[in-house]
Amino acid sequence: MTKTIHTGGQIALCEALIAARNDAGLTQSSLGKILSCHQSMIARIESGQRRIDVVELVIICRGLGIEPTKILEIVERKTQKDERL
Repeated sequence: MTKTIHTGGQIALCEALIAARNDAGLTQSSLGKILSCHQSMIARIESGQRRIDVVELVIICRGLGIEPTKILEIVERKTQKDERL
């Protein structure tokens, strides 16, 4: 499988983060302020242009007021079983 940022799991992660931010009633800008980063970083994460690691996921989830497991469950369901690194 060709490496791409457009895998089912990566797309699910972006969509889940956007939905969680919207559910929290936050804009990209307001989340950026909570996380002490620029709105453009939030935009790159949500668009899939910038991948995040597990620690960053935890920090983002804290800013959104949700448990990281909520996001991980969605991503796990959408990640193909034969997907490789």
